[in-house]
Amino acid sequence: MSTTARELIPPESREPSGAPARKTKSGRVRRLSTRDKVVLSLMVGIPTLIELMLVWLPMLMSVGLSFTRWNGLDLGNIRPAGVDNYQYITQDYPPFWPAVQHNLLWLCFLALVATPLGLLLAVLLDQNIRGSKIYQSIFFAPVMLSLALIGIIWQLFYQRDNGLLNFLLGTAGTPQAVDWFGDSSVNIWAAMIAATWRHAGYVMLLYLAGLKGVDPSLKEAASIDGANAYQTFFRVVFPAMRPINIVIVVITIIESLRAFDVVYVINRGTNGLEMLSALVIQNLVGEGQVIGVGSALAVVLLVISLVPIVFYLSRTFGKESKE
Repeated sequence: MSTTARELIPPESREPSGAPARKTKSGRVRRLSTRDKVVLSLMVGIPTLIELMLVWLPMLMSVGLSFTRWNGLDLGNIRPAGVDNYQYITQDYPPFWPAVQHNLLWLCFLALVATPLGLLLAVLLDQNIRGSKIYQSIFFAPVMLSLALIGIIWQLFYQRDNGLLNFLLGTAGTPQAVDWFGDSSVNIWAAMIAATWRHAGYVMLLYLAGLKGVDPSLKEAASIDGANAYQTFFRVVFPAMRPINIVIVVITIIESLRAFDVVYVINRGTNGLEMLSALVIQNLVGEGQVIGVGSALAVVLLVISLVPIVFYLSRTFGKESKE
């Protein structure tokens, strides 16, 4: 803008010369005012500060405490321990390896049972059947419940004497009744079924969104080429939902690692339900707490959790860079 033209503009309408520019609705560039800068700084700074205080700082403290011996009470009693806590949990801590096996079993069950079940529900409900919205609400309802509440609901279903399952089997109140949550040989399977009830609804919702985003012309082209419904889905539709598939793989892995609420409600993660997340709480909370061991377990869980997160981010940002 020339000096003469700028002088013709009233002072109150002039823009500060040193402010950053932004576009208006008309397409013209307008510079950010001091007020805009303050608002943007607060919008970015406050969430960042909360993230640092509630996520990053505790994480860094856990990493540091995993190399110490501390009873959790006296700050002056913190002693360096090197890698002794990690050696202890991998060599001399009996519940550790059963917990790792249970987490892997949980992952396999969610991946091979819960996720395909959610995909099946999504495909069926995508057919525009009558009452599909009602069915979607019914299947999605468990997702809105906390896992702790789900554990309580399934306790009523699995009770030995008055549970619905034993009643349907005709064994309720008899010596043949199965204690589904108390028997260490079956309680892990009962807990995984309870978790599947929730996970399948979540996967269903994600796949429904993915199916709605698939270009209908792809299905029409496959039909013209003579592909049946099975071939169309697995050779055309499913590969087209690749971003959704990656998200669901990551979510499934993370869900298997952070499995805690259900098993803790059942028996605090003992007697056949040992999980890494439950072991962390057992060592960090309550009597006989061992902060160093609990922190070491938390770090192990963090490192394992970072694997799918890094995989997802690398695939996402790698794809954007290629585009």
